[in-house]
Amino acid sequence: MPKVQAPGETAPGRGGRSRRVSTSLAEINVVPLVDVMLVLLIIFMVTAPMIQRGVDVKLPVARRAAQQIQGERVYVTVPATYRQNHLVYLGDEAIRLDILQERVRQKVENMSEKQVYLRGDASVTYQELMEVFDRLKAAGVVNVGLVTRGEGER
Repeated sequence: MPKVQAPGETAPGRGGRSRRVSTSLAEINVVPLVDVMLVLLIIFMVTAPMIQRGVDVKLPVARRAAQQIQGERVYVTVPATYRQNHLVYLGDEAIRLDILQERVRQKVENMSEKQVYLRGDASVTYQELMEVFDRLKAAGVVNVGLVTRGEGER
């Protein structure tokens, strides 16, 4: 609440001024802040789906749909360019085939079910998939699942 002096009083040390009102502006105007935050929220909501980008793999088609698997999954993806550079993807990370065995062994070491899911491009040969499959078995993987997509899926 502002201080108001009586009309006959003078402020001490002020040399005869009769009235003094002191106010302090300690409020923040929140409306522009909210407007800016809503605009930023809309921008991020629109651009977030565009940022997600993965490895393009054309999966083979299966006739029957399998049950969905729960829990943490370890995916190894063999892209169409495997023949030229011998790179596979462990999750989203590109690694060479010769270090795949050690990286998979480290990843499944603490898992109760040592399962890895192998995804291969439709243009990858069976022999190339078996090279990766052998490395996974040598890493101590008990079960290797082959990932496919249904007829209607893209």
